[in-house]
Amino acid sequence: AQAVAKLNGLEVLEDSDFKLATPSDPKWAAILAKFPYGKVPALSTADGSLNLSEGQAIVRFLADSGPKSEQLLGRTAVDRALIEQWACFSEQEILANLYPCMLMVIRPDLVPYTPEGYESAAAKFERAVKRVETELAKGNGKFLVGEEVTVADVMVAGALILASKWLLDAEMKKNSAPSVEGYLNGLTEIPELKEAFGEIVTVEERVRPKTE
Repeated sequence: AQAVAKLNGLEVLEDSDFKLATPSDPKWAAILAKFPYGKVPALSTADGSLNLSEGQAIVRFLADSGPKSEQLLGRTAVDRALIEQWACFSEQEILANLYPCMLMVIRPDLVPYTPEGYESAAAKFERAVKRVETELAKGNGKFLVGEEVTVADVMVAGALILASKWLLDAEMKKNSAPSVEGYLNGLTEIPELKEAFGEIVTVEERVRPKTE
């Protein structure tokens, strides 16, 4: 969301004190009043007229709220459909399979570790990465849709940059996604995306839960 906001010249302030799944936080009741499911990400507009949850909806709203909306969301019906496809893909195929592996490491109280569960999610994640690789290989290698950065790139790259800290390791990039690293490095040369995403942190080997 921050990446799209910066590309579109918008300011989005983050609540740095918020702690996920901490009902003892005195803010929790107010959060649930606005967002009954208590999920993140969540966005409240400055005037309080809109409380929005679900990452894809938030990104679309921010993309549509500034001067680069046509670029970010697509200039033709075909481009808009493809951009929407990749936005869905980032959440339903990349993040949906990355998060279980992450949470088994950092929050096993929420997602208990099992070898079968970890390997199943990791395999589905790798399949999703291969799909991105195929698209980059048949296109220009710089953008997923067209010749300029769009919401498709922001959402897919954001998911893969996060994955680079956990699951998208050197072996997977070499064997399944040789174009992905260059794609991510190229996007983060765009000043707004570099500011939003920061330096890409990578792991040589995927992070696994510690077991006795």
